[in-house]
Amino acid sequence: MAKIIYLTGGERSGKSRYAQEIALKISDKPIYLATARKWDEDFNNRIQQHKNERDERWITIEEEKNISKHDFTGKTVILDCITLWLTNLYNDNNYDAEVAREKAKSEFDNLIKQDFILIVISNEIGMGVHAQTESARKFVELQGWINQYIADHADEAFLMISGISVKVK
Repeated sequence: MAKIIYLTGGERSGKSRYAQEIALKISDKPIYLATARKWDEDFNNRIQQHKNERDERWITIEEEKNISKHDFTGKTVILDCITLWLTNLYNDNNYDAEVAREKAKSEFDNLIKQDFILIVISNEIGMGVHAQTESARKFVELQGWINQYIADHADEAFLMISGISVKVK
C-alpha cells in the first residue's frame, strides 16, 4: 500500500515547489507524474515552465487519465495534479460528474495498491468565487469529493498558503 502525502491549496500557492522539496529529501531519482493536457499554447508554456523547474534527477511521465497503469513500486512519485486529471476525466466523459468521479476513485484505488511514496497535488477550487455555469459547479463538486476521498486515504495532508505549508493531518 502506498504512503500518501497530500498537498492542496490555491493556484500558485507553492504546492509544486513544496512537493519537489519533499520528494528530493526522500529520493535522488523521483518521478513526476504529470496529468496536464496541452489545451492551448498558454497551457503548453505553463507545462514547459514546470519542466524547466526540474533538473536531471527527475523522471517525467505524462499521463492524462490512466495513472494506475504505471509500476511505481519502491519509487517516490509526485502526482501533479488532481485538478487537471479530473478535468480530463470530466471532459472525456461528456461532463458527467458521477461517471468521472467513479473513474477517478477506481484509478486512484488501483494506483495506491502499489508499495511506493505518493505525493499528491490538488487545488482547493471551492474556496473562491461561486461558479457561474452548471457544468463548472458540477466540476467544483467533483473536485471537492475527490479531494476528500484522497485526503481520507492520506497519511499526511498539508494546506499551502502563500508558499507556507500548514499541516492539517
